[in-house]
Formats: sequence, structure tokens, C-alpha cells
Amino acid sequence: MAEAIAILALLFVAFVALGVFVTVKAVKAAKRGVDRTITQARRTVEDTTLRAKTYGTGGVTAELAQLRLSLRTSMRATQDALEAGAAEDASLQESLQLFRRLSAHGYELDADLKRLERDPDRAGVAAQLEELRERTQRIIHSAESLRWAARDRARKFADDDLASLNAQIDVEAGALRHWTVSEQEGLSWPAESTGTAPDPAASATSAASAEERTGAAAAGARARSAEEPDAGRGASGPDEPRAITAKDPRRQPFYSWQKSTRPETTN
Repeated sequence: MAEAIAILALLFVAFVALGVFVTVKAVKAAKRGVDRTITQARRTVEDTTLRAKTYGTGGVTAELAQLRLSLRTSMRATQDALEAGAAEDASLQESLQLFRRLSAHGYELDADLKRLERDPDRAGVAAQLEELRERTQRIIHSAESLRWAARDRARKFADDDLASLNAQIDVEAGALRHWTVSEQEGLSWPAESTGTAPDPAASATSAASAEERTGAAAAGARARSAEEPDAGRGASGPDEPRAITAKDPRRQPFYSWQKSTRPETTN
């Protein structure tokens, strides 16, 4: 009885601990979601405000707002590209670390620009605009270099994978059409199908060879026809004509191993 109570108590404690763990995880996930939503909303509001300052006002304020907007847009695009690529390519982890170091300079510059927007000394701010513009361009150039390098790397991998896939598909398609290879090897197409004009010299040579072969064949036939009468006259006499009738089977010699012919019977 005591052992059953102890087991039940352990199960109750385990379920309570599991419930607390799941609750804490859910609360943390919800908090991260809320923080992400708040961050995105704040970022959207700040970007909209900067665009309004760029289009609505002029002078030093508009210049500072344009620098901040360009810096934030470039850094955000580079961060998204590197984080998306690092999930599939581990080689981009080093690039992501470099971007984080660059982001520290970007955050510092954005804070300086934001502080100068509220500075009442417009003349002093205008004197610093050239230096601020140069710093902004250097950071943006570095961020764009990382972003385009990551995109080119991903595009190169995609092109290589597509080329390899096309080669494999061509091999598979050829294997599926295995009968076409034997048919093409067995076909002998005429010369006209190639679409090339015949060579006159080759045609003349072929015609001469054909004429020589025809002449040789005719001469051989005449020689054989001249020899055959001479051979016939030597065997049966010069004046005796050559027999053309068949031999009488009754005058042929009979051998002991041959079967005798059966007499014809009439019914």
C-alpha cells in the first residue's frame, strides 16, 4: 500500500513538473513573439517617420533622415540574406560574424544620426554632414558586398545543381529510349539526305572504275564463250553437233546398291 502511494506521488510530481516546464516554454515563446511584433512595429513606424521627414522637410533634417533610412534598409536586407543563407550553407557563418561586427558600427552611426536630428545647432550639423555621409557609404558598401556575395554563392550552387540534374535527366532519357540507338546504327541513309552536293572528281572516278569493271566483265564473257565451243568439238569431233537431248535412263548402268524401279500398274 505504501509503495502504491509513493508511485502515485511520484507520478503527480512528474506531471506537475512537466506542466510547469510546458507552461514556461509557452510563455517564453509568446514573449518572443510579442517582442518580435513590437520590434517590427517600432521599425515600421521609424521607417515611415524617416520617409516623411525625407519628403516633407528639407535641409539638414532631410539629409540626416535619408542617411538613416539608407543605412537601415541596407543593413536589414543584408541581415536577412545572410541569416537565410546560413541556415543552408555553413560557410556563411563567418560572413554572419563579420556582419555582426559591422552592425555594431551601423548601430553607432544610426545613434549619432538620430542624436544630430535633435541638435539645435544646424550649422554645426551641416559641417559634419560630409563625414557622416562618408561613414554611411562605407558601411553600406561593406553590407552590400556581403549581401551580393552571399546571393552569388547561392545562385552558383543552384546553377551547378541544375546542370547536374539536367545531365542526369539526359542520361535517364537516353536509357529509356534504348531502342533508338540500335535503329540509328542499322539505318543507312542515301547521300542525298545529307544535303551535301556530290564531288565531281569523285563521280568521274567512280564512273571510270565502273566502265573498267564492265569492260573486263564483257571481255571475260567473250573469252569463256570462245573456249566452250572448242572444248565441245574436242570431245565429240570437229563436225559432230553437240547433243542436246537427255540421256536414256534404260541405257544407264545399274549398281547393286540402287533400288529397282517398280513397274507401273493400272487399276
